Amino acid sequence: MLIHDGLFAWEGFGGVYQLAAGKCRLRILDLSRGGQGKVAHMKSILVVVSDIPADHPQFRKVSVRSCAGHIATTVTKKFGIDPQRMIYVEYYPPTTYGDRNQHVIEAKYDLVDFTWFEDKAMHPKWRPLPSPLRAVLARTISGGQVSEPSNR
Repeated sequence: MLIHDGLFAWEGFGGVYQLAAGKCRLRILDLSRGGQGKVAHMKSILVVVSDIPADHPQFRKVSVRSCAGHIATTVTKKFGIDPQRMIYVEYYPPTTYGDRNQHVIEAKYDLVDFTWFEDKAMHPKWRPLPSPLRAVLARTISGGQVSEPSNR
């Protein structure tokens, strides 16, 4: 079940300078709700972050990859998510290139594992999202359940 889908802003560091402040696309799904059947999930909250497309260059100051720990920490606090029950994924949509956009770079789903110190996500480690969950997420994104945010 979709809990949140929209733009998400996080505060930076350094007081008035707000170093590393930024915005991203944030989608939160609760895999334990929404009639998915009889499967119990140990990590039932799926947090998916994406960079904002380049047609909004004013928001592209920092990437979700460079601020992964800070974003994960902020999301768990703001939405009351238990970090031990959360799956954190960076989603990079497919892109095309070439003079006729004839070349395609497939969508990429990176699972990010954190070491949690008290309530802070540290030491992110990236790996490809396992196939079963990647297929579920791809169907969810392409099937319209997770739509474009209204304030894009």
